[in-house]
Amino acid sequence: MGSSSVPLWLLLLLAVALRDSCASSHSLKFFFTAISEPSQGQPHFVSVGYMDGQVFVHYNSHDRMVTPRVSWIEKYVGKEDPKYWDINSRKVRGSETMFRKNLEILRRRYNQSEGSHIIQWMYGCELRRDGSKGGFNQYGYDGSTFLTFDKATLTWVAPDPQAQITQRKWDAIPRLNQKRKTYLEEICINWIRKYLSYGNETLLRTAMECFKDHNHHLESGKTEVEDGMETHVCHLDGFYPREIDASWTRDGEVWEEETFHGSVAPNADGTYHYWLSIWIDPKERGRYRCHVEHDSLQEPLALALEGERLQGGKRLGSLAGWEVVGEESGPRCVQVPQVLKLSSLKIPALSIWRSLKCLKRDISGQGEPWVEEEEFKFFLHQTHDLGRLVGLLLQ
Repeated sequence: MGSSSVPLWLLLLLAVALRDSCASSHSLKFFFTAISEPSQGQPHFVSVGYMDGQVFVHYNSHDRMVTPRVSWIEKYVGKEDPKYWDINSRKVRGSETMFRKNLEILRRRYNQSEGSHIIQWMYGCELRRDGSKGGFNQYGYDGSTFLTFDKATLTWVAPDPQAQITQRKWDAIPRLNQKRKTYLEEICINWIRKYLSYGNETLLRTAMECFKDHNHHLESGKTEVEDGMETHVCHLDGFYPREIDASWTRDGEVWEEETFHGSVAPNADGTYHYWLSIWIDPKERGRYRCHVEHDSLQEPLALALEGERLQGGKRLGSLAGWEVVGEESGPRCVQVPQVLKLSSLKIPALSIWRSLKCLKRDISGQGEPWVEEEEFKFFLHQTHDLGRLVGLLLQ
């Protein structure tokens, strides 16, 4: 594995992009990233916790303190455990030290020269709609898989001889592998339930709270662009949970040609937004719909591009809306409260493609965001598990 020059923020972006497996499931995930030679101004080490895809705790090697990122966790800690942040900050500082030393050990193990190298760790659990549970514990080095925990066999899977050194050591201590499984299937799940009770106003938000009952509008002033074609954008905002299924359809069938998609991204209030665009012949505008399915909707939304008001589809209540405004540098998102709009852009579809193409080029081939440690000591604090595992040095 060669040295990596992937910026730390991009690796964290990839971590954020991982979605829960179904719309009404709940997940708790943690990401640790250590980099030997970060870009100027970037931290050497970052740890981030996500509850249902929402960042709720954060640590970096600049501040060296675990800090809250949502009001509900801050409120809970203030009442239940005033020492919460100090205790967990000390734990994560210990992990930071071990991660830095492990970077050197792995660099020697792979016989690599000086340069920028990255260790990553991702672990977490999921409580699904049907009551079933999921969990994962994965590690990576320089953007490639290093180790993956198999809960079924209580063993680690290693892709190369360098990783097998660690694999053999960990598998030689079955009781620790059993504890890892217990954490993923029991302790972590219990934390999900606790956090759902602490943050119920946000995390258990219902569809009727997120999908307000307002009229749908089609913005006027559609502009023909290159070769007589129009670009339309369906922009969805203020929905929760995160998972949403949206697509363009033509004559009732999913239409992928000349369509482009953004990424589901968080808003400051814990909700999410998403956009998808399509490039069409204006003469065929009536054949197209923006089809939206969300766990909180009883039936899908079918939003048309015909006339000044959205046509087609049954009235089901609407999404809080937004539009995308065209600029020379590419699309810019502008929130429009309580309305869902399908907006025509005054920019060529090529501009959108260039923007998406750049993003695709930047994130492709960088591997999964996982961190590597050696053997674990379990420090299961009564209030929180962030930083509970402190790695011993690789030998």
